[in-house]
Amino acid sequence: MNLASKYFINGLIVIVPIAITAFVIVYIFSFTERLLGQYLPIHFPGLSLIVVLLVIVLIGWLSSHWLLKKLLGYGERLVCSIPVVKFIYNSVKQLSTAVFESQKLLQNAVLVPYPHPGVKALGFVMPELSAPLAEKFAEEHVCVFIPMSLNLTSGFNIILPRRDIIPLDVTSESALQYVITAGAIMPRGNDSDN
Repeated sequence: MNLASKYFINGLIVIVPIAITAFVIVYIFSFTERLLGQYLPIHFPGLSLIVVLLVIVLIGWLSSHWLLKKLLGYGERLVCSIPVVKFIYNSVKQLSTAVFESQKLLQNAVLVPYPHPGVKALGFVMPELSAPLAEKFAEEHVCVFIPMSLNLTSGFNIILPRRDIIPLDVTSESALQYVITAGAIMPRGNDSDN
């Protein structure tokens, strides 16, 4: 790979996430500005930012109360009773949950024998197996997510004996960087500063 194409790829890696994030934020705020402009007599710069933040905090606060939890549960059951809408809603909900909880989920980096014995792949230990799965095994098994390089949104979930797992003493951020960069950046230990 020549130097120009290397710099081009590095530029894309830096620009694409920033551009997508900026696009989503600008779209949300411009939509809120248009909506507020139609229904509120007052308008000042930054009003949409304040309104969006207040709405997010208000919904988060309300969703922690039992009455709204029941209403949200009822609404969710209603949405999930519509065939096509159920698929879209569940997919978006699972994706957003995975994105916002990814720091919790992708913490325990391990090495596992994958795709066959003799080689090792970096993966992340997932939550405990549910009872219907765990009872199928004579010894303790765990679920490990092995992300695909350059794309954390796809990968493989494998279930294997706990004895086959090699725990890694590395930071979760550096393990994720290792995956995202296809091994160009090696994982760093928990005690390293850089």
